[in-house]
Amino acid sequence: MNPLLATDDKNISAILQETLAVAERHFNHQHKIAPGRLIPDINLNDLPEKGIGAMATLQHFEKHFADKLANSAGPSYFGFVTGGSTPASVAGDWLVSTYDQNACGSNDSIAPQIERQTIHYFRQLFGLGADYFGSFVTGATISNFVSLAIARQWVGEQHAIDFSNDGLGAVSLKVVSATPHSSILKSLSMLGIGRKALVRIDTLPDREAIDLQLLENYLKQHGEPVIVVANAGTVNTVDFDDLEAIGQLKKKYNFWMHVDAAFGGFAACCEKFAHLMKGVQHADSITIDAHKWLNVPYDAAMQFTRHKSLQLKVFQNSAAYLGDPEKSPDFFHYTPENSRRFRALPSWFSLVAYGREGHAEIVERNCHCAQYLGEAIKRSGDFKLLAPVRMNVVCFTLKEAFTFETIREYLAAIRDDGRVFFTPTLYKGIPAIRAAISNWQTRTEHMDTAFTVLTEVWKKLKPEHAVR
Repeated sequence: MNPLLATDDKNISAILQETLAVAERHFNHQHKIAPGRLIPDINLNDLPEKGIGAMATLQHFEKHFADKLANSAGPSYFGFVTGGSTPASVAGDWLVSTYDQNACGSNDSIAPQIERQTIHYFRQLFGLGADYFGSFVTGATISNFVSLAIARQWVGEQHAIDFSNDGLGAVSLKVVSATPHSSILKSLSMLGIGRKALVRIDTLPDREAIDLQLLENYLKQHGEPVIVVANAGTVNTVDFDDLEAIGQLKKKYNFWMHVDAAFGGFAACCEKFAHLMKGVQHADSITIDAHKWLNVPYDAAMQFTRHKSLQLKVFQNSAAYLGDPEKSPDFFHYTPENSRRFRALPSWFSLVAYGREGHAEIVERNCHCAQYLGEAIKRSGDFKLLAPVRMNVVCFTLKEAFTFETIREYLAAIRDDGRVFFTPTLYKGIPAIRAAISNWQTRTEHMDTAFTVLTEVWKKLKPEHAVR
């Protein structure tokens, strides 16, 4: 055995204790760490011929890299839709690496059974029936990919073609949506369906939700089976398509209903917002993220479908040593990966530790914080809301004349201030700012700080932009 490896094997307890110390130093100072920072490219070093051992490597990491990472798991990171990691989920994630399971097959470990238990918890949390099969994947992009792959197979069967064996051929396949997430287009490209297969239906006035009459007009005029992607929480304004009404259209028209509920799905666990998810039971497939609003470490998301047999046709692995897929519940027959991290465990830890009430409280508090910030922006002379604050995202912009470059420069200055972090967006053609609040630690005092930073930084930049 390599001498350094042998030494580390003997000193594993000390290595873990030092790793814990590094983690504790981070957690104890997290409130002081800048949420985001611009780091120039580092020089690429040559691979060392001889290593330095785990302890020295850990010290090297903390000295040179630890303070240059984003504090994206902290309470003042409002970019994208980024959750943190609850204490229980951190514990679960550490144990994932400790036990290092390949959570694909059930002939050597309880890991797949814990995954099925966790999926069952999620079905109950989101109000889904037992007829929904689910599995963990890396994120909403791959969840959408898996769901659209199953939908693609369904379209083929409507034409008496097995796409999984025979390919797409000349079948015209259309995907219909109003405000699809960019991962839908990415998935269409990866699946060979093509980005041009997307048919955009106009939204309701001043909304991101689909105009149902226009959707029905399209379905009526085009008799071919299609895939309809419904949104349960758009990224800019957390707008919801009317899932119940779309589900009712399935009685009249032949289409696959996919619901992208990457973070909006968590509306189902709160009495105040549950009505937004009414009708989700009509969905043929559903995407929900865990590393967003469940607040577990990256990476973790779930895909659900009522068409398990179609999912098997798409993803079954025919290797003889993996057994008969018809008799096997193993996940390598149902997901893109043959090798899978035990990514269900942090979610299991968090759900068991805090239950429905604990996670509902996070959602409700985050939404209250968003409303709180939205009201401050309404009262401001410098900013204006671009859409109602429906749940946990505040979409706003500057009141004065500006360009997208102005927004980028402004947000870069906010990032460099070191107290909060936002990301830019484009809403109805208007350059804008998104504050997405989805961290388990965030409270209204963080909103006070955010608004203070927004105001102070703009006052510094405002004279410069007025001269231009």
